[in-house]
Amino acid sequence: MVMSNFILQAQKRAALRNQVKKLRLASQIPATLYGRGLVSANLALDYVPFEKVVRRGAVGSLVDLNIESAPAFKVLIQDIQYHPLTGRISHVDLRQVKMDEKIKTDIKLNFVGESPAVKGLGGIFIKSFGSVPAECLPGDLVSDISVDISFLKAFGDVIHVSDIVVPAGIKIL
Repeated sequence: MVMSNFILQAQKRAALRNQVKKLRLASQIPATLYGRGLVSANLALDYVPFEKVVRRGAVGSLVDLNIESAPAFKVLIQDIQYHPLTGRISHVDLRQVKMDEKIKTDIKLNFVGESPAVKGLGGIFIKSFGSVPAECLPGDLVSDISVDISFLKAFGDVIHVSDIVVPAGIKIL
């Protein structure tokens, strides 16, 4: 799947530990930016725009991050933490990437097609995993890989990692 251009706005934040409650009450999400050779930075993201970007599929994709008036740079949404009772986003980890260095990340698998074993024989399709670890340059990163299940004709047929057709530049680990 070709990635969309996702853009996030952030502000530097001084609120730490117990002070982030006020940040969350102001509809902002505390975030941490880190990367190789980069000093970690504490940021604040506006809740609604971030949630919209996540719903559009930004997790696992490159995102342009603008911090105040600095030029934009590429990041990955590395981790999103949710409040256990409300389900609201409570914290985000962002990882800055260098476009000329390979990164390791998990790429989601999107199972497509219709299996004759499921439709005609009444079988159940069981996914052992929903993503695969991969390595690639950030520019080659895709948000998901489509896996065709239409050749699963009998019970016991399986799809191996070696059967997955990956886009150019991506290596499944």
